Amino acid sequence: MSSLDASAFIALFREACQKCFGHPLNSMLSETESKFFSERIFDQTGLVIGPKSIKNYSSFIVSNSDDKPENPSVATLDTFARYVLDAPYTDEIQRKNKESHYPYWFQYKEHHHRSLKKSKKKIPLSAILVPSAIVIVALFFIFQRKEQTKELTEDFHSVSEDSLLSHGWFVQSEQKEYWNRRGEKSGHLTLFTLKGDNWPDSITIPGIRNLLLRKINSDCFTIEVRLSDFIPRQNWQQAGLLLLEDTNFFGKSMRVSFAYNSFFGGYSQSPEIIIQAITSQGKGNKPEEFFHKSLFTLGSQPDSLIINNLRKSALRIEKHGNKFRLLYTTSPVENFAFKEAITQEFIMNPKYIGLLALKGQVDSSQVIPASFEFFSFRPEDCK
Repeated sequence: MSSLDASAFIALFREACQKCFGHPLNSMLSETESKFFSERIFDQTGLVIGPKSIKNYSSFIVSNSDDKPENPSVATLDTFARYVLDAPYTDEIQRKNKESHYPYWFQYKEHHHRSLKKSKKKIPLSAILVPSAIVIVALFFIFQRKEQTKELTEDFHSVSEDSLLSHGWFVQSEQKEYWNRRGEKSGHLTLFTLKGDNWPDSITIPGIRNLLLRKINSDCFTIEVRLSDFIPRQNWQQAGLLLLEDTNFFGKSMRVSFAYNSFFGGYSQSPEIIIQAITSQGKGNKPEEFFHKSLFTLGSQPDSLIINNLRKSALRIEKHGNKFRLLYTTSPVENFAFKEAITQEFIMNPKYIGLLALKGQVDSSQVIPASFEFFSFRPEDCK
């Protein structure tokens, strides 16, 4: 592989990782991450790149070493390019018959080479700016690591990408149509109950569209989120908090949310708005619902009463060691007292906090807004 092709491949692989995981490639991919990446590529393109190859590519790129150079085939490069460029779904037979010239790889490579030529024309200026940029970026990441253990209060007065990024947030599985509407309600971050779930099934890979995540480095903490006028009315519309050990849903997780429920195993009961809390031991394990509380039974109270009492709703999670304490409140006003929902032991080391809105893997439920008014994270001394 020529140096120019190698440069294009490295840029392509990094861009594919960013698309898959929602954050830059900073370390070699684990075996589970490589398997997840391979499945994502197959689901979107219909083509296969083996997990072992993906792991080796990540090691080669992160180590920046020529001791064990990688030389992926043109077919593999084309598959990565198809994934990045959102090419139509295909399979190996169709590609061989119609696109054996691997157009997506050459399209990506051409674009990459042109961008390099443009940058070379500005060498005198970049020679001055690049070292400074490297220092700034390094200081930024050092600062970010420190920020991850500091208290954060978020009022969402600005939800521009620059503002969210500066506070340590990043979005995963972006759906542009709805992500671009996140600032619709002034003073709020608005997510939408799109199709998706971190509750796995035998058909669908876990995934939540427009999941807003923030990395944390604290073993003990209190997190709180407040919503305005979130009133779910169809299965399984919900919004709330998600704790994750990793961003691929392979590790352990905990989800706490306000949700709608009308499923009672065949029994005839009125639909309800609930608080639900579930944990998952990771891929291959069934989740466990460890808390389910009916807040309002639809049909038994006037709609105006339910709407008024859900003007302001909030969730709080307190973690001390392996003990999680969940609290909630719903009220017409801001300063209503929290009520304890449950205290639960769960061995988990969360690395990410997420704000979510989803409707499960159903097509029938409508997409509705979930407007987050406030978020706080307070690290605490475990002693």
